[in-house]
Amino acid sequence: MKISLIDENSNRILQNVIISNIRDLINAKNLERGDRLPSERIMSEKFDVKRNHIREAIRKLEFYGVLKSMSQSGTILAIGLTGFNGIVDEIIALDKPSFNELVETRISLELEIVKLAAERRTDADLKRIKNALNAFIAKITVGDDYLEEDLLFHLAIAKASKNSTMVSLMLLLIPPILKTYERATVCEGDQVSSEIKKHEAIFLAITSKDPELATVKMNDHFFKLSSHIKNIDLNEKHNQS
Repeated sequence: MKISLIDENSNRILQNVIISNIRDLINAKNLERGDRLPSERIMSEKFDVKRNHIREAIRKLEFYGVLKSMSQSGTILAIGLTGFNGIVDEIIALDKPSFNELVETRISLELEIVKLAAERRTDADLKRIKNALNAFIAKITVGDDYLEEDLLFHLAIAKASKNSTMVSLMLLLIPPILKTYERATVCEGDQVSSEIKKHEAIFLAITSKDPELATVKMNDHFFKLSSHIKNIDLNEKHNQS
């Protein structure tokens, strides 16, 4: 199942049209929770689109939990009609997130993640985080692009939180951040030794099982990035005024 936060506009528009059609069909049939939808073939013919487009739309609705595919029964309505309509309206209204929105979400999420990781980490988690840290250090030390290794370090911390939902959210956030990351401006002036020390401080706080210190160190790590997106917001507001 391919779910992306930054689908191209053309694909997003087509998906939203199909989702709207599915919603209208469900309402026309007055389906209730547990009722089965028409087959992909029938909906494909009715909406005059390819079956794979129907399948993608259904999978997106499954991702948000409003539909459910059953191996023997086809696709069913997973929640009541009122809740379904309300959630689908919000899905259709979703805009492509900006870089700032992605970063804001990541920072808020990771401050909670690192606290849980410090509380719940195992020796195996520490080994995984340490390996990711070493890979990051190896890249940044020789001047190579280290962004992917940095994000894998943060993903290892997420795994140590023992919260699969948070890991899933991180997995959703990482690809669009990698795609839209403004390396030239965000990373300008970074000092190698300082960046390494920040990462090591996070690792040591997790090792010490100190959630408060781990949160402080993660916040320190994100200080420059937070300042960067705040400056973008201020500039945008200034340009609009």
